[in-house]
Amino acid sequence: MERSIYLSVIVPVYNEEENIALLHASINRVLQKQDFSYEVICVDDGSTDDTFCKLRQIAQSDHHLHVVRLRRNFGQTAAMAAGVAHSKGEILVFMDGDLQNDPNDISRLLAKLDEGYDVVSGWRKKRQDAQVSRKLPSWIANRIISKVTGVHLHDYGCTLKAYRREVFKHIRLYGEMHRFIPAYAALAGAKIAEIEVTHHPRRFGKSKYGISRTVRVVLDLLTVKFLGSFSTKPLYVFGVPGLLAMFFGGAIGSVLLGQKVLNLQANKVHRNPLLPLSLHFSGFGIQCILMGLLAELLARTYHESQDKPIYVVSELLQMHQLEGDEIMDDLLIPVR
Repeated sequence: MERSIYLSVIVPVYNEEENIALLHASINRVLQKQDFSYEVICVDDGSTDDTFCKLRQIAQSDHHLHVVRLRRNFGQTAAMAAGVAHSKGEILVFMDGDLQNDPNDISRLLAKLDEGYDVVSGWRKKRQDAQVSRKLPSWIANRIISKVTGVHLHDYGCTLKAYRREVFKHIRLYGEMHRFIPAYAALAGAKIAEIEVTHHPRRFGKSKYGISRTVRVVLDLLTVKFLGSFSTKPLYVFGVPGLLAMFFGGAIGSVLLGQKVLNLQANKVHRNPLLPLSLHFSGFGIQCILMGLLAELLARTYHESQDKPIYVVSELLQMHQLEGDEIMDDLLIPVR
């Protein structure tokens, strides 16, 4: 079904009272020049200043602006998920509310999207942030994420991104997973591109993120890697080390038995250091196998309870047969 709105711009904000009016004006100035329908959704993530009051005043005079207010500060991922849930656009564009992203780049993202991509990510090549506390950790994190996920982007942390709406049909956001949306989309077969975007220095307020965020990124990355590679076959994760441990445990036990039979060990068996080593390896292997089986049960319950398929269809090509064995032309049915 065609949606009534083409573009939804989703902006999570938290304590940005000084930036709201300028942000709204800059977005409107760009979008009013376009010939498509649009909406702007600002998600107030539990601000403690006058951010919501300013948003309410603006919304009274602008029917394009919709405001979603969360009861408390849930984090950027939750705010973005709330924006998606309350949006109606075919295309979703996310951007920060601190005036560092440039709304003029929205048209460039849409143009790249029209080339056949499902996700277009912004790259703050000339990033206007502190070198040590922001740029260096981000540089390290981007390379680690690209290496682990296999989706090579220069700037995973850039909020300015454009998505086709169907991308979010296969994604559920938890924790602080918003920066990994391109990786999740790629796992579902989405085509991803990256373009350079403008980045302005912060004029008002202060950044809500610091170097401590890197630790959370690494932990979230482990989750992404596991869900991406082993969500439908978790036994492979636990089974391989389990079988190896059992093999080594059995091999050490065989050596111990050989020493006993051939009477090559003067000490008693219970004093031989190989005995506890064999038991530890064997016990660890059995535990890994059992954990893998439990993980398999959980994974199957997860997919079947949600009727969640283990595949994603791009399009169907069907042949329709009429009376008299007449064959119609191929009918291409997109599944977006």
